[in-house]
Amino acid sequence: MTRMHADIVDLRQFYHSRLGRFAEQSIAMALSSLWARLPEERLVGLGYTIPYLDRFRADTERTFAFMPAGQGAVNWPLAEMSSTALVFDEELPLPDSSIDRVLMVHSLEFAENPRETMKELWRVIAPGGRLVIVVPNRRGVWARMEHTPFGSGRPYSRGQLTSLLRETNFTPGASAEALFFPPSKHKSILKLRSGFEKMGRSLWPVFSGVIIVEAQKRLYQGLPVAARASRRVFVPVLAPQGVPTTRESVPRQR
Repeated sequence: MTRMHADIVDLRQFYHSRLGRFAEQSIAMALSSLWARLPEERLVGLGYTIPYLDRFRADTERTFAFMPAGQGAVNWPLAEMSSTALVFDEELPLPDSSIDRVLMVHSLEFAENPRETMKELWRVIAPGGRLVIVVPNRRGVWARMEHTPFGSGRPYSRGQLTSLLRETNFTPGASAEALFFPPSKHKSILKLRSGFEKMGRSLWPVFSGVIIVEAQKRLYQGLPVAARASRRVFVPVLAPQGVPTTRESVPRQR
């Protein structure tokens, strides 16, 4: 059974810690090998992606940080107009084919229904658009340590992630790994992280802390898309109650 979302407070504290900053650097380096620049494209981060969006948004047309309702949200970017939204990952507030790129971090492993989430991403991504998914590696040490966000939720193997992408009409492409150093808080261990990262990429890539896969939206012509009924009932909180209508019948004058 899927565990609850990591809390926004815990995520912020982790990425402000020494271990969190080093984890961010390792993942960001792997992401940069897949997405060097995103010139004039529309980018959405789903999950807790703020540490990584700061690195990519300079070249984009616009960038949004979508945070799942179970996780909570914070304002971003700082000292600017907010680009944050609290969302249900199966019902994103976006038109069809409106986004060029999607980045998922601390997201898929917490999804209530991963296939429905991926179908919703397929809907909002433009033809030829791409997404990158960062998930805890089922074989890695980080998925077994609960003092980091990567130790929560449902970890994936590369085969499981590839199957999920293909089942939901995405074509897996380039991939990368990150977090080869142990998730230790001891300074002596963290000082050796560069050596662990270099050796891990060449000697034990299957045991990385996270798996990173890029995929492209796959199109089928003439394939009808069945409309999905919303699983949630939305009640307008600002609708007036008990207000008489202005269209009441007016007595005829004689």
